[in-house]
Amino acid sequence: MFAFIVGRILAAIPVLVIVSLLTFVIIYFVPGDVASELAGPTATPDEIEQIRDRLGLNQPFVTRLVSWYGALLQGDLGHSFLLNQTVSHAILERLPVTLSVTAYALVIVLLIGMTTGIIAAVRANTWVDQGMMGIALIGLSLPDFWLGLVMIYVFAVVLGWMPTGGYVEFSESPLGWLRMTTMPALSLALTQVGLLARMTRSGMLEVLRQDYVRTARAKGLPGWMVVGKHALANVMVQVVTVVGVSVGILLGGQIVIESVFSLPGVGRLIVGAILRRDYPVIQGGLLLTATIFVVVNLIVDLLYAYFDPRIRYGR
Repeated sequence: MFAFIVGRILAAIPVLVIVSLLTFVIIYFVPGDVASELAGPTATPDEIEQIRDRLGLNQPFVTRLVSWYGALLQGDLGHSFLLNQTVSHAILERLPVTLSVTAYALVIVLLIGMTTGIIAAVRANTWVDQGMMGIALIGLSLPDFWLGLVMIYVFAVVLGWMPTGGYVEFSESPLGWLRMTTMPALSLALTQVGLLARMTRSGMLEVLRQDYVRTARAKGLPGWMVVGKHALANVMVQVVTVVGVSVGILLGGQIVIESVFSLPGVGRLIVGAILRRDYPVIQGGLLLTATIFVVVNLIVDLLYAYFDPRIRYGR
């Protein structure tokens, strides 16, 4: 098991190196000039050139790339052109918001998605199964930002039950945090709920047809024990796969959802940096998102080994 863990960690290092390189290359070739943004519309070409020189934007590609990696090795993501603070500080300030909403959405995905998939499998080919899978298909088809806008209109504008946006720290008011994050979390989660429900149902149907499940039922074991102990345990590899993919999609969806609900998270920070061409913030935000995704996939690999010993021992 130890060798398996070490191997997966070593395999993640080249991925992070490639991701950091692609992040730098993409930002380097993005059109636009932050120097013009900083200088203002009345600036002369000489003033703009002085700003470019001060920010190091006139340096060759290789020089800037080497500086980028040198700073990364020291844990330095650079300094924001516009926020008057380091990129690390800007991200860490907003990271709890993004992670808390993502975690909340993931809990919703697991609770509703798995429950729906299990019930649909147990009641296969009935109106319950067809109804649940029909709703899951609708959820898969709806964009999260559209769901967010509809929720704001229905629950905030028409009914007045929820705030239209904003954020309250959990430590300040747990109830206030719940009210502020429920609609964003639901908007993110509903599409992934449908995916997890369908995958759980598919896996459960296959397992419920196995001989050992029929044997367990023939022994007179309660239905909940057959489903929960014998069947569900053998579906967890598929569930973990979907969850790993869902975390990446939830993180990506945060970029739009945080703007829709005015959440002061990393996603909104990246959007603002893109609009204002604050390249260090864009690079740092994208690199952080990619790193989280790589770490999540590493955890998924380890969970594979936990739920399926054949993977752990290479069989």
